[in-house]
Amino acid sequence: MVEHNRRILFSREKIATEVRRLGREISRDYGNREVMLVGVLKGSFLFLADLIREIQAPAVIDFVRLASYGSGTQTSGLVEFRKELEMPIRDCDVIIVEDIIDSGYTLECLYNKLLLQQPRSLKICTLIDKRARREVEIEADYIGISMDDGFIVGYGLDHNEQYRNLPDIYLVENV
Repeated sequence: MVEHNRRILFSREKIATEVRRLGREISRDYGNREVMLVGVLKGSFLFLADLIREIQAPAVIDFVRLASYGSGTQTSGLVEFRKELEMPIRDCDVIIVEDIIDSGYTLECLYNKLLLQQPRSLKICTLIDKRARREVEIEADYIGISMDDGFIVGYGLDHNEQYRNLPDIYLVENV
């Protein structure tokens, strides 16, 4: 991917503003109750790190790692669990933290699997909600930025494991 094939879609300032807003909403909703943030690796790690610093409620973190994309830009619809939770979530307030909701297959699979572990509550927080490509009925409780369609990289989002380090989110043209 060459430099001229991408343009800034969401600036680091816009991202920071939305992360602060999400942190305030989560803090308001949970008050002094502890919340467990479950980050979906690898894409959510930057978002989760910034988000937890904005949450005033007591919070703990765990991670899962799922795969559904391979090296392409289209989801395969098959979800592989590569890392499971390390902490129990039974009777906990849990928020799944996702970088992007696209087709929804990966998130729906994770959500249903976590429900089986009987958390007190289970919500979803996403930085990017890409509605145009949704193929399953799943909705986030906390949404940073909504967008229509397009392939994006930066701020944890990758293409073939590259571009996660970009501080802004870029729309990639001609993928």
